[in-house]
Amino acid sequence: MIYKIGERLVPIKNETWEKERPAAVFLTDSAHAEETLKKAGIVYDNEIKLAKIGFCKVENQHECMVGTLCIPKLLDVLGNKYRMYFFVNQLNVVIVDDDAFACKLIQRIQKKKARQADTKERFIYNFFAEFMSRDLEILIAYERRLLQMEEEVTRDEVESFENEMMPIRRELLNLRSYYDEIMDLGKELEENENGIFLERHLKYFGTLTDRADRLMSKTQHLLEYAQQVKEAYQSQIAARQNNNMQFLTVISTIFFPLTLITGWFGMNFYDMPGLKSGYYSVCVLSVVVVIVSLHFFKKKKII
Repeated sequence: MIYKIGERLVPIKNETWEKERPAAVFLTDSAHAEETLKKAGIVYDNEIKLAKIGFCKVENQHECMVGTLCIPKLLDVLGNKYRMYFFVNQLNVVIVDDDAFACKLIQRIQKKKARQADTKERFIYNFFAEFMSRDLEILIAYERRLLQMEEEVTRDEVESFENEMMPIRRELLNLRSYYDEIMDLGKELEENENGIFLERHLKYFGTLTDRADRLMSKTQHLLEYAQQVKEAYQSQIAARQNNNMQFLTVISTIFFPLTLITGWFGMNFYDMPGLKSGYYSVCVLSVVVVIVSLHFFKKKKII
């Protein structure tokens, strides 16, 4: 697919492009990437393998800029990611994508933006901004989940806490790394090391960097909040364990003298008074010990 760069992204046929050779955005898959790059006037000697893309980065080459994108799916952050190459030279932009995600982004740009691609810098800005457009909404959803978990901890409803918290922390860590990569990528674009972009349009990339920075700050805040909720949960568990230990200590303290009494009385020493008639007295003594112990613990507010 070829889109002519202009205020509106207009798809054009290959024959039309061959005849007019306007600045354009080329959308292709990995199978046709080499052919498309050649058509766009971009020389790239390395192998194009989308499966090997592990993070977002950009590299400056002699006459072009080469970047990779590894974008987490917001509804499955730890699952498979959208992987793309993008190439930029003085005239054209080439995007290599096997998942049709880039095509969906361009369609969303066409529906939402009035100025879609009056310059290649504007198109790159719109493209990046579009795949980050829903991230804040997702981060707010994480915040609500953490608030709910904090309320559950307060109500002592913590049965599935660990099973819920661990994936959230892993997802937020993954997103924080992703936003950090986008920040670095935006800075590289803004530096414009090989002069591919017009100086007056570099502000677009600064805006992208700022957006990624805000998203990363929000993610970092959520990670810190998640840690606070986890500490509250651990305090709740520790308090519960302390209560259990306190209860067991009280029980042990109450029954220790009873054990001592019954031990002495059960030794059956010869001539021990009460062997024949003192069992009732021992029972009464045991009850008195229990009552006194309970009264003592209640007075000390232990039970």
